[in-house]
Amino acid sequence: MAATTSETRQYLTFTLGEELFAVEITKVREVLDYTKITKVPQTPEFMLGVINLRGNVVPVVDMRLKFGLSQNDRTVNTCIVIMEISMENEMTVLGALVDAVQEVFELESGQIEPPPKIGTWLKTEFMLGMGKRDDQFIIILDIDKVFSYTELAAIAAIGS
Repeated sequence: MAATTSETRQYLTFTLGEELFAVEITKVREVLDYTKITKVPQTPEFMLGVINLRGNVVPVVDMRLKFGLSQNDRTVNTCIVIMEISMENEMTVLGALVDAVQEVFELESGQIEPPPKIGTWLKTEFMLGMGKRDDQFIIILDIDKVFSYTELAAIAAIGS
């Protein structure tokens, strides 16, 4: 019988409301405390603006608004996750405003279920799958597919 190999990957988990999300740690550059965000006119609602990160302009998006949740008051746990998103073989650096960062943990590929198929009204192409930790489901994001090409092009233009 052939041995099956299971690939283990590390994920950073964060919360939006009661939901737990994860992104591959290889996509995460750093986690920042909430800082002042400069609004950029005529951008989508989820596009909060830009921050100065060591002399670089980094666009920041509100992940709650991006996923259709209501905007939330900032708390001591609110933070900005700096990520690298691939767009047509180019990297775009982006800040994602989240309610709180939880932890980095490992999941084997066999521990990840495919995204649920609930008809055509639920868009799941931005999900790598569903993980489970203790009794809580974790929505594992394919961060490269969370934003449309048009949205990423607009974000990249703001950051340049």
